[in-house]
Amino acid sequence: MGKERQIWLYDTTLRDGSQMEGISLSLEDKLKIALTLDEMGITFIEGGWPGANPKDEQFFAKAKEINFKNSEIVAFCSTRRPGRKPQNEPLLQSILAAETTWVTIFGKSWDLHVTEGIGTTLEENLDMIYGSIEYLISQGKRVIYDAEHWFDGYFHNPQYAISTLQAAQQAGAQWLVLCDTNGGTLSGQITQSIKQLREQLGESLPLGIHTHNDSGLAVANALAGVLEGVEMIQGTINGYGERCGNANLCTLIPNLQLKMGYYCLEDRQLAQLSPNSHLISEIVNLAPDDHAPFVGSSAFAHKGGIHVSAVQKNPITYEHIDLNKVGNKRKIVISEQAGISNILSKARTFGLTLEKEDKAARIILEKLKLLESQGYQFEAAEASFELLMLDALGKRKELFELKGFQVHCDLLTPSSRSLATIKLSVNGKDILEVGEGNGPVSALDQALRKALLAFYPSLAEFYLTDYKVRILDSGSGTDAKTRVLVESSNRRQRWSTVGVSANILEASYKATVEAVEYGLLLNDRNTF
Repeated sequence: MGKERQIWLYDTTLRDGSQMEGISLSLEDKLKIALTLDEMGITFIEGGWPGANPKDEQFFAKAKEINFKNSEIVAFCSTRRPGRKPQNEPLLQSILAAETTWVTIFGKSWDLHVTEGIGTTLEENLDMIYGSIEYLISQGKRVIYDAEHWFDGYFHNPQYAISTLQAAQQAGAQWLVLCDTNGGTLSGQITQSIKQLREQLGESLPLGIHTHNDSGLAVANALAGVLEGVEMIQGTINGYGERCGNANLCTLIPNLQLKMGYYCLEDRQLAQLSPNSHLISEIVNLAPDDHAPFVGSSAFAHKGGIHVSAVQKNPITYEHIDLNKVGNKRKIVISEQAGISNILSKARTFGLTLEKEDKAARIILEKLKLLESQGYQFEAAEASFELLMLDALGKRKELFELKGFQVHCDLLTPSSRSLATIKLSVNGKDILEVGEGNGPVSALDQALRKALLAFYPSLAEFYLTDYKVRILDSGSGTDAKTRVLVESSNRRQRWSTVGVSANILEASYKATVEAVEYGLLLNDRNTF
């Protein structure tokens, strides 16, 4: 693919993305993400707003010590404030102190924001844009101008919104980025406004687009901009961002490159999209979106037996792209809707040899349907299903044997912690151990770990990432069955296990024990 139709990628995960509720990045987190983006081949990485907080200042200081191979680190700031000269504006001095080649300056495009937001005149705002950019360029900087609220401004006062871009262009900005800051613009409006802008300012104007997802259209609006000649897209990994998020680069990039014929990344970099999406979700400490397009673990998941059979013959029957191009994997979902094709395909993903004629295949399918009728859900707990298959094939190792457990909770004393006693056998040796936790499940988990740690030291790496409880037959009241799903990780892999019982502690124990067992199984595989 040639680069004559190149789209320039601008990532703002470290600034705009970190404004998402629930995300708080440390300095180390920001540096890890920046290095990951650099390996991906992202052209511009917006590092933050120097001067806004000490962490961003530290980031730019550290970034100067790193040899980024593919990316330009960009400092972000607003134009000067009303009534100040650029050379006397502390905001601009902070951005100069970051010592980046590229800087991004944002200014007001909407007359409402000018008169009511910052309380100045429309003419003064134009001078703020022009003067700030001119000053930064005089200091040796290359400037990207973000026209904040440009689309809203254009719809309310089109001529003024255009005049703000003209001020930035005349001052020497190398990119003019149209921002849908409120995320409320529809794709047809994006198309219409950019066409009209081109008619007035010409085809050579170097345009970018920055869209938010408040109407669920951030990706569609960015693509609409590209179809009208926009050459830079700004967005974040996994669509992180304030309110409903920013345009998701993990969706935009494959759509642009694989479906629309634009050049964004080298093929080898594009193939890292899925693993890097998951890596960054781990760094920001948010669970990956399993159903995210292209990169989600369920993006190429197949559940119905007919679908599974067809996709094994020819993947394009139910897959819209070659999943290897974005580094994802096919997932055959196991549930009561599964057929024998699902079982055989899943066995292959587990590295197990199983044929349609094998008695074990039918036993596994029958047991699956029986357990799911009792409330188990293996599509959300594949680790438990692999253990079930190993058991049916006679390949499941007995790592320990439970002899019994008890849990004690003193509900009358608010500050008291739960206690759990567990007895089990490892290699013929009986172990009795006590654990303490904030609740009964936590206490049980602690007791199990303490009992096994001397025999399996790698257990220290495992930790719980999610715990979900669902009442299955609510009409039965307190006698209802409970399904517990436990998600665990060793910082390299995630796995999910399930337990079902009328007793929530027993269901939790089943899921917790299988989580430990499967983690130890993974450790053995990774060792060899």
